[in-house]
Amino acid sequence: MTQKRFLNQTVIVTGAGEGIGYEVARQFCAEGASAILNDILPERAKAAAESIAAETGAPCLPASGDVADIEVVRALVRQAVETFGQLNVCVCNAGLTSWGDFFDYQPADFERVMGVNLRGSYFLAQAAARQFRAQGSGGRIVLMSSVTGHRAVPYLSAYGMTKAALEMLARNLVLELSPYAITINCVAPGAVITPRNLNDDPDYEARWGSLIPVGKAIQTADIANAALFLAAPESAKITGQAIVVDGGWTSTSPIPNMDYGKDYEN
Repeated sequence: MTQKRFLNQTVIVTGAGEGIGYEVARQFCAEGASAILNDILPERAKAAAESIAAETGAPCLPASGDVADIEVVRALVRQAVETFGQLNVCVCNAGLTSWGDFFDYQPADFERVMGVNLRGSYFLAQAAARQFRAQGSGGRIVLMSSVTGHRAVPYLSAYGMTKAALEMLARNLVLELSPYAITINCVAPGAVITPRNLNDDPDYEARWGSLIPVGKAIQTADIANAALFLAAPESAKITGQAIVVDGGWTSTSPIPNMDYGKDYEN
Protein backbone atom coordinates (compact mmCIF):
# COMPACT_ATOMS: atom_id res chain seq x y z
CA MET A 1 0.00 0.00 0.00
CA THR A 2 1.40 3.40 -0.99
CA GLN A 3 2.24 5.67 1.92
CA LYS A 4 0.24 8.91 1.91
CA ARG A 5 2.82 11.57 2.69
CA PHE A 6 0.30 14.36 3.24
CA LEU A 7 -2.35 12.61 5.30
CA ASN A 8 -4.12 15.04 7.66
CA GLN A 9 -2.44 18.04 6.02
CA THR A 10 -4.05 21.02 4.30
CA VAL A 11 -2.74 22.57 1.09
CA ILE A 12 -3.63 25.67 -0.90
CA VAL A 13 -2.99 25.58 -4.67
CA THR A 14 -3.67 28.66 -6.78
CA GLY A 15 -4.31 28.63 -10.51
CA ALA A 16 -5.53 25.07 -10.06
CA GLY A 17 -8.49 24.93 -12.40
CA GLU A 18 -6.47 23.20 -15.09
CA GLY A 19 -2.93 22.40 -16.21
CA ILE A 20 -0.08 22.37 -13.72
CA GLY A 21 -2.10 23.62 -10.77
CA TYR A 22 -4.81 21.01 -11.29
CA GLU A 23 -2.27 18.19 -11.34
CA VAL A 24 -0.49 19.54 -8.26
CA ALA A 25 -3.78 19.65 -6.34
CA ARG A 26 -4.77 16.20 -7.61
CA GLN A 27 -1.51 14.63 -6.47
CA PHE A 28 -1.68 16.25 -3.03
CA CYS A 29 -5.21 14.95 -2.57
CA ALA A 30 -4.22 11.50 -3.82
CA GLU A 31 -1.61 11.46 -1.05
CA GLY A 32 -4.07 12.31 1.69
CA ALA A 33 -4.21 16.11 1.80
CA SER A 34 -7.27 18.30 2.01
CA ALA A 35 -7.09 21.10 -0.54
CA ILE A 36 -8.29 24.62 -1.19
CA LEU A 37 -8.29 24.92 -4.98
CA ASN A 38 -8.19 28.44 -6.40
CA ASP A 39 -8.90 29.59 -9.94
CA ILE A 40 -9.85 32.98 -11.33
CA LEU A 41 -12.94 31.43 -12.98
CA PRO A 42 -15.56 30.17 -10.50
CA GLU A 43 -16.93 27.49 -12.82
CA ARG A 44 -13.47 26.12 -13.55
CA ALA A 45 -12.55 26.02 -9.87
CA LYS A 46 -15.77 24.21 -9.04
CA ALA A 47 -15.42 21.64 -11.81
CA ALA A 48 -11.79 20.92 -10.95
CA ALA A 49 -12.48 20.55 -7.23
CA GLU A 50 -15.40 18.20 -7.88
CA SER A 51 -13.32 16.09 -10.25
CA ILE A 52 -10.41 15.74 -7.83
CA ALA A 53 -12.67 14.99 -4.87
CA ALA A 54 -14.51 12.32 -6.86
CA GLU A 55 -11.26 10.68 -7.96
CA THR A 56 -9.32 10.81 -4.70
CA GLY A 57 -12.00 10.89 -2.02
CA ALA A 58 -10.19 13.79 -0.37
CA PRO A 59 -11.87 17.08 0.54
CA CYS A 60 -11.09 19.54 -2.27
CA LEU A 61 -12.89 22.85 -2.06
CA PRO A 62 -13.11 25.51 -4.80
CA ALA A 63 -12.15 29.09 -4.05
CA SER A 64 -12.43 31.43 -7.01
CA GLY A 65 -10.78 34.82 -7.18
CA ASP A 66 -8.03 36.91 -8.72
CA VAL A 67 -4.77 36.42 -6.80
CA ALA A 68 -3.68 39.94 -7.76
CA ASP A 69 -6.21 41.03 -5.11
CA ILE A 70 -4.47 40.76 -1.73
CA GLU A 71 -7.76 40.20 0.08
CA VAL A 72 -8.42 37.18 -2.13
CA VAL A 73 -5.16 35.45 -1.18
CA ARG A 74 -5.58 36.26 2.50
CA ALA A 75 -9.07 34.79 2.33
CA LEU A 76 -7.65 31.54 0.96
CA VAL A 77 -5.62 31.10 4.14
CA ARG A 78 -8.59 31.96 6.32
CA GLN A 79 -10.75 29.45 4.46
CA ALA A 80 -8.17 26.71 4.90
CA VAL A 81 -7.94 27.29 8.64
CA GLU A 82 -11.66 27.76 9.20
CA THR A 83 -12.50 24.63 7.21
CA PHE A 84 -9.69 22.25 8.11
CA GLY A 85 -8.20 23.77 11.25
CA GLN A 86 -4.72 24.32 9.89
CA LEU A 87 -2.53 25.03 6.87
CA ASN A 88 0.59 23.03 6.06
CA VAL A 89 1.51 23.68 2.42
CA CYS A 90 0.99 26.63 0.09
CA VAL A 91 1.65 26.34 -3.65
CA CYS A 92 1.67 29.75 -5.35
CA ASN A 93 1.05 28.55 -8.88
CA ALA A 94 -1.32 31.12 -10.42
CA GLY A 95 0.34 33.16 -13.12
CA LEU A 96 -0.20 35.24 -16.23
CA THR A 97 1.95 34.76 -19.33
CA SER A 98 2.20 38.08 -21.13
CA TRP A 99 3.87 38.30 -24.56
CA GLY A 100 4.91 41.66 -25.94
CA ASP A 101 7.54 43.52 -27.92
CA PHE A 102 9.57 45.58 -25.42
CA PHE A 103 9.34 48.68 -27.63
CA ASP A 104 5.55 48.56 -27.62
CA TYR A 105 4.79 46.99 -24.24
CA GLN A 106 2.04 48.89 -22.43
CA PRO A 107 1.96 50.00 -18.77
CA ALA A 108 -1.39 48.33 -18.20
CA ASP A 109 0.01 44.98 -19.38
CA PHE A 110 3.07 45.46 -17.17
CA GLU A 111 0.97 46.22 -14.10
CA ARG A 112 -1.27 43.22 -14.73
CA VAL A 113 1.51 40.65 -15.03
CA MET A 114 3.30 42.09 -12.01
CA GLY A 115 0.08 42.03 -10.02
CA VAL A 116 -0.71 38.39 -10.73
CA ASN A 117 2.77 36.88 -10.78
CA LEU A 118 4.51 38.93 -8.10
CA ARG A 119 1.95 40.61 -5.85
CA GLY A 120 -0.24 37.52 -5.77
CA SER A 121 2.59 35.14 -4.94
CA TYR A 122 4.29 37.51 -2.48
CA PHE A 123 1.23 38.20 -0.37
CA LEU A 124 -0.08 34.65 -0.48
CA ALA A 125 3.32 33.47 0.74
CA GLN A 126 3.15 36.14 3.45
CA ALA A 127 -0.33 35.10 4.59
CA ALA A 128 0.66 31.42 4.63
CA ALA A 129 3.90 32.13 6.52
CA ARG A 130 2.02 34.14 9.15
CA GLN A 131 -0.29 31.17 9.68
CA PHE A 132 2.61 28.71 9.84
CA ARG A 133 4.32 30.90 12.43
CA ALA A 134 1.15 31.12 14.51
CA GLN A 135 0.71 27.34 14.40
CA GLY A 136 4.29 26.82 15.53
CA SER A 137 4.71 23.64 13.50
CA GLY A 138 6.49 24.90 10.38
CA GLY A 139 5.24 24.77 6.82
CA ARG A 140 6.10 24.57 3.15
CA ILE A 141 5.81 27.27 0.49
CA VAL A 142 6.33 26.40 -3.18
CA LEU A 143 6.54 29.18 -5.78
CA MET A 144 6.06 28.48 -9.48
CA SER A 145 8.92 29.98 -11.46
CA SER A 146 9.86 29.16 -15.07
CA VAL A 147 12.80 28.47 -17.32
CA THR A 148 12.17 31.99 -18.62
CA GLY A 149 13.63 33.16 -15.32
CA HIS A 150 16.88 31.44 -16.39
CA ARG A 151 16.99 31.92 -20.15
CA ALA A 152 15.90 34.75 -22.45
CA VAL A 153 12.85 34.08 -24.63
CA PRO A 154 11.71 36.65 -27.23
CA TYR A 155 8.84 38.91 -26.19
CA LEU A 156 8.74 37.65 -22.61
CA SER A 157 10.76 40.39 -20.91
CA ALA A 158 8.14 41.27 -18.29
CA TYR A 159 7.07 37.68 -17.67
CA GLY A 160 10.65 36.41 -17.42
CA MET A 161 11.45 39.20 -14.99
CA THR A 162 8.65 38.08 -12.66
CA LYS A 163 9.86 34.48 -12.68
CA ALA A 164 13.45 35.43 -11.89
CA ALA A 165 12.11 37.65 -9.11
CA LEU A 166 10.23 34.74 -7.52
CA GLU A 167 13.45 32.77 -7.27
CA MET A 168 15.18 35.71 -5.61
CA LEU A 169 12.24 35.99 -3.23
CA ALA A 170 12.70 32.37 -2.19
CA ARG A 171 16.41 32.86 -1.57
CA ASN A 172 15.84 36.04 0.42
CA LEU A 173 13.07 34.65 2.60
CA VAL A 174 15.30 31.83 3.81
CA LEU A 175 16.63 34.40 6.29
CA GLU A 176 13.22 35.27 7.72
CA LEU A 177 11.35 31.97 7.48
CA SER A 178 13.93 29.39 8.57
CA PRO A 179 13.68 30.22 12.29
CA TYR A 180 10.05 29.08 12.13
CA ALA A 181 10.79 25.78 10.30
CA ILE A 182 9.21 27.19 7.14
CA THR A 183 10.86 26.25 3.84
CA ILE A 184 10.35 28.15 0.61
CA ASN A 185 11.41 26.85 -2.79
CA CYS A 186 10.61 27.21 -6.48
CA VAL A 187 9.78 24.83 -9.29
CA ALA A 188 10.82 26.17 -12.70
CA PRO A 189 8.87 24.36 -15.45
CA GLY A 190 10.06 24.15 -19.02
CA ALA A 191 7.76 23.51 -21.99
CA VAL A 192 4.75 21.82 -20.37
CA ILE A 193 1.83 20.24 -22.20
CA THR A 194 -1.20 22.10 -20.83
CA PRO A 195 -4.62 22.97 -22.27
CA ARG A 196 -3.67 26.61 -22.80
CA ASN A 197 -0.41 25.73 -24.59
CA LEU A 198 -2.18 23.25 -26.84
CA ASN A 199 -4.91 25.79 -27.53
CA ASP A 200 -2.25 28.27 -28.62
CA ASP A 201 -0.34 25.71 -30.69
CA PRO A 202 -1.88 22.30 -31.51
CA ASP A 203 1.63 21.13 -32.48
CA TYR A 204 3.11 22.30 -29.17
CA GLU A 205 4.10 18.83 -27.95
CA ALA A 206 5.93 17.84 -31.12
CA ARG A 207 7.42 21.29 -31.72
CA TRP A 208 8.98 21.52 -28.26
CA GLY A 209 9.77 17.82 -27.99
CA SER A 210 12.09 18.11 -30.97
CA LEU A 211 14.10 20.82 -29.16
CA ILE A 212 14.33 19.27 -25.68
CA PRO A 213 17.36 17.01 -25.05
CA VAL A 214 15.29 14.17 -23.56
CA GLY A 215 13.12 14.27 -26.70
CA LYS A 216 9.80 14.95 -25.01
CA ALA A 217 7.87 17.95 -23.77
CA ILE A 218 7.17 18.08 -20.05
CA GLN A 219 4.00 16.65 -18.52
CA THR A 220 2.07 18.37 -15.74
CA ALA A 221 2.79 15.31 -13.58
CA ASP A 222 6.52 16.04 -13.85
CA ILE A 223 5.97 19.48 -12.31
CA ALA A 224 3.63 18.15 -9.64
CA ASN A 225 6.19 15.50 -8.69
CA ALA A 226 8.74 18.24 -8.01
CA ALA A 227 6.27 20.35 -6.02
CA LEU A 228 5.29 17.42 -3.80
CA PHE A 229 8.94 16.52 -3.27
CA LEU A 230 9.67 20.03 -1.98
CA ALA A 231 6.64 19.86 0.32
CA ALA A 232 7.44 16.42 1.70
CA PRO A 233 9.01 15.76 5.13
CA GLU A 234 12.15 14.42 3.45
CA SER A 235 12.85 17.89 2.04
CA ALA A 236 12.93 19.73 5.37
CA LYS A 237 16.54 20.82 4.79
CA ILE A 238 15.94 22.11 1.25
CA THR A 239 15.07 25.80 1.15
CA GLY A 240 15.76 28.81 -1.05
CA GLN A 241 16.25 26.58 -4.08
CA ALA A 242 14.79 26.30 -7.59
CA ILE A 243 14.28 22.92 -9.23
CA VAL A 244 14.29 23.24 -13.02
CA VAL A 245 12.06 20.62 -14.68
CA ASP A 246 12.70 21.06 -18.39
CA GLY A 247 14.16 17.87 -19.83
CA GLY A 248 17.51 19.61 -20.18
CA TRP A 249 16.23 22.54 -22.26
CA THR A 250 18.11 25.23 -20.32
CA SER A 251 21.37 23.51 -21.22
CA THR A 252 20.80 24.24 -24.91
CA SER A 253 17.87 26.72 -25.01
CA PRO A 254 16.74 26.58 -28.66
CA ILE A 255 13.58 28.57 -29.42
CA PRO A 256 10.98 27.26 -31.88
CA ASN A 257 9.40 29.46 -34.51
CA MET A 258 6.17 30.43 -32.73
CA ASP A 259 3.48 33.05 -33.03
CA TYR A 260 3.91 35.30 -30.01
CA GLY A 261 1.55 37.98 -28.82
CA LYS A 262 -1.30 36.54 -26.75
CA ASP A 263 -2.05 36.74 -23.03
CA TYR A 264 -3.18 33.80 -20.95
CA GLU A 265 -4.21 33.42 -17.35
CA ASN A 266 -4.60 30.27 -15.26
